[in-house]
Amino acid sequence: MKSVLRRVLVCAVALAAPFASFAQQQPKVWRIGLLAPDSSSTGIYAGLQQGMRGLGYLEGKNFSIEGRFAEGIYDRLPGLAADLVRSRVDIIVAGSTLSVQAARQATSTIPIVMAAVPDPVGEGFVARLARPGGNITGLSNIVTEVSAKHLELLRGVIPKLSRVAVLVNPHNPSDSLILEQIQGAAYSAGLKVLAVEASTAPQIEAAFVLMSRARSEALIVAADAYFDMQRDQIAGLAIKNRVPAISSSREMTQAGGLMSYGQNLAEHYRRAATYVDKILKGAKPANLPVEQPTVLELIINRKTAKALGVTIPRELELRADRVVE
Repeated sequence: MKSVLRRVLVCAVALAAPFASFAQQQPKVWRIGLLAPDSSSTGIYAGLQQGMRGLGYLEGKNFSIEGRFAEGIYDRLPGLAADLVRSRVDIIVAGSTLSVQAARQATSTIPIVMAAVPDPVGEGFVARLARPGGNITGLSNIVTEVSAKHLELLRGVIPKLSRVAVLVNPHNPSDSLILEQIQGAAYSAGLKVLAVEASTAPQIEAAFVLMSRARSEALIVAADAYFDMQRDQIAGLAIKNRVPAISSSREMTQAGGLMSYGQNLAEHYRRAATYVDKILKGAKPANLPVEQPTVLELIINRKTAKALGVTIPRELELRADRVVE
């Protein structure tokens, strides 16, 4: 009887061993939360997937992305952040200032990777760029600083420019900083600035009516996720109203805006993947320095210039990283 029992136990162990080995070989599927203020249709978030794949991760096998998109309604962000925390994601990638604010309110333990925040120290997200000191790190951007450059570029195309409109979203705290930068540069140059606010499609329509009444000669579109979603509407209205428009968004220029000067946000999300990788491998966000942008792109839409009857100076075209025909 004992020998029979012994043989049964040996067989059971032999059968169980392969299954135990198989279980041990299964890689962990890291769950990456993506908290975005706009829509997946903007296309920039593909950079995160590309970055992860470039680092050797296979989507569905050892990582997945749990996306939560506010669709331009920023009040949704806190609830979406809380939902990601309840979903027990391993890490959260958050793009805008408002997204990072919402993620920080939702968790103090899950690592948060910023993708593009203008002032992470001023917002209190990190103690110092070199040593963040908490559960947040990632990439900053310089949309505030480049706003004065937008004015300079417009003056290069319209030498007699005297009145410029600035489209801002009142729900985006970064836009007020952008407006201040433009107003300061405009004052020094003797230009008049018209600030027009919009956070819905009808308000964007109304903003262009105000610009027309004020005889604005050009438009600066402040960096904003909702404006990125509405890039076709904004670019179309700019052409219809014959207003040369510049922004930080290359996608808006591709949609018909005259020019863009700023960072490639898809590249920022690709770079964010390097932070995700380091943290998943054991690095602490508190010890990972915040990366500051070093590459800015100038994109010019020559087709739009022709439609507006605007001549792009040859030297400006030669400086462009890309010219849309």
